[in-house]
Amino acid sequence: MLRKKLRYRPGHSGYVSEFTEFIDQFIEQNPEVVKNQRRGWYIFWDHNVDLSELERAKKDSIPPTPYYYE
Repeated sequence: MLRKKLRYRPGHSGYVSEFTEFIDQFIEQNPEVVKNQRRGWYIFWDHNVDLSELERAKKDSIPPTPYYYE
């Protein structure tokens, strides 16, 4: 098994856990996983924000009471 070169990181002794080796090997064998991760990131996190819509929603909402258990 070929070990890929480790990048130097301060404080890193060179130890690579079995899990890290497994993940590195899995990603090497399945490069589409990284593409799917990025696609999922764009679906769930990177949205175009309509500021006027946010402002309207803020004005339409009812402020919470200071004590919830009334």
